[in-house]
Amino acid sequence: MDLGTLLGIVVALAGILVGQAIEGGSVLQILQPTAAMIVFGGTLGATMISFPMSVLKQAAADLLHVFKEDQVRPNEVIDQVIKFTSKARREGIISLEKEASEVKDEFFKKCLMMAIDGSELKELRQTMEVELQYMDERGEHSARVYEAAGGYSPTIGILGAVLGLIQVMQHLDNINEVGKGIAVAFVATIYGVASANIFFLPAAGKLKFKHRKRMIIKEMMLEGTLGILEGQNPRLIEGKLTSFLDEEYQKLREQEAALKSKKKAA
Repeated sequence: MDLGTLLGIVVALAGILVGQAIEGGSVLQILQPTAAMIVFGGTLGATMISFPMSVLKQAAADLLHVFKEDQVRPNEVIDQVIKFTSKARREGIISLEKEASEVKDEFFKKCLMMAIDGSELKELRQTMEVELQYMDERGEHSARVYEAAGGYSPTIGILGAVLGLIQVMQHLDNINEVGKGIAVAFVATIYGVASANIFFLPAAGKLKFKHRKRMIIKEMMLEGTLGILEGQNPRLIEGKLTSFLDEEYQKLREQEAALKSKKKAA
């Protein structure tokens, strides 16, 4: 699980509820099913109008990525590229056909198969960069759905508050009921603003961040394949691909390399 997401939601909700309690309020005061129905139903409807159903279905499926840590292992990609490079330099790039057919990542497999089939360097780069461009565009769709929902929900919350106030105005003869009604009316605004800033917009940001990490892996796969096709030295390719990594993965790679050196020395 992605602890950052879970802890973030818990901390945000705890801060709001504890603050509410310190001010003398209670949780029951902000638990209003009608307000929730207006805000979340209105937000869902507005978002459905904005995007095709196929994009909405993908966004719903991608919601899992907000709560689940991606199994991204860029160092494994580098090791795999180096292994392929060494074999291609010894036996020729045709010798990678069996290994390429067993690669799980479809993008990497396509890169390798094009190289094995004799594609020119420029042709391979142009073809796969176009595919990367479309993958990048499609990968942003889910984040845009949640960004849109985060934009709609505060406005729908205000709409819910206005609807509540309309009902309140019809009972001006009972001042006690008016006070309670106004309090209830503004709960819809709380739902709209809170859902946007605690969930929808942060979820969009998390999806963008994770998508970018996945795209970096794809770029590494393409650069690695181009290096294999050019017949570059494995160490040169390793240095180039390592530059794609952030500091965390670079340190991890250095540690793994040091550990391998110790094992060889032993």
